[in-house]
Amino acid sequence: MQIEIRGAEKLSYRERQVVVLKEMGKSSAEICRTLRISASTVATLYNRARSKGYAVVIVLPGDTLGIFGGEDEDIEAETE
Repeated sequence: MQIEIRGAEKLSYRERQVVVLKEMGKSSAEICRTLRISASTVATLYNRARSKGYAVVIVLPGDTLGIFGGEDEDIEAETE
């Protein structure tokens, strides 16, 4: 799995760090420890990033979803 942040060029380096960690499901407390910043700084950076606008896109290979490759053959065999 790959995470892509569209509009990242609008964000500061620190804002990008916070956004990536938030989008990976990290809590504010975990982000504080990782980046060694306060909870209020995490909140400020995240809110500032959201106001600038960005989009997070998760890129998954097609085979992860079973839509490419031999998956059709398996489905046909099950229905016969």
